[in-house]
Amino acid sequence: MTRADTGKRPSAARDRLLGTASGIFYAEGIHSVGVDRILADAQVTRATFYRHFPSKEDLVLAYLDGVDRAIRGQVEAAVAGQPPPVEALRAISSSIAEGIRSPGFRGCAFLNAVAEYPDPEHPAHRAVLDHRQWFLDTITGLFAQVRAEAAEPAARHFVMLRDGAMAAGCLFDPDLVCETFLRGVEGLLRSQSAPQPL
Repeated sequence: MTRADTGKRPSAARDRLLGTASGIFYAEGIHSVGVDRILADAQVTRATFYRHFPSKEDLVLAYLDGVDRAIRGQVEAAVAGQPPPVEALRAISSSIAEGIRSPGFRGCAFLNAVAEYPDPEHPAHRAVLDHRQWFLDTITGLFAQVRAEAAEPAARHFVMLRDGAMAAGCLFDPDLVCETFLRGVEGLLRSQSAPQPL
């Protein structure tokens, strides 16, 4: 997004800065973390920081871009080999559940970020909306292969199940949250796959 050295291999310092900031932003929030903390943890100079990221906002956008690419990669892995759409949706759901069960899970990075950037015109807010639109479109496309006329409401239902699981997964027993989420997805898939009355 804001890579100053686009087309070149990212420097080790840039990777360290972004990796450090991403971990802190996800674990502690974005606004609560200052540049000085990131510089200290990444062990880079202020000059190095500003050479790669003209502002903290550029770093935040790079963080969100990295999360976006990671989730896209998970979805691509779930649909690799073009499984039947129901199996692809199950694989995406399982990937979401694995994330919720992972150590250090703190909810959805995008929902967390948008809570800190409520202004719809802010680039971070727009990055969140862009990601969510891509995810909804992807899920809608898969449901359209199951039952075209009900694809959009089914996809919105899926995304709401996912959002609820991501929010609850860092507050309650993640295994129970995942079990509830996956059961909800199965119910949705069954209703979409059931023969429709003529």
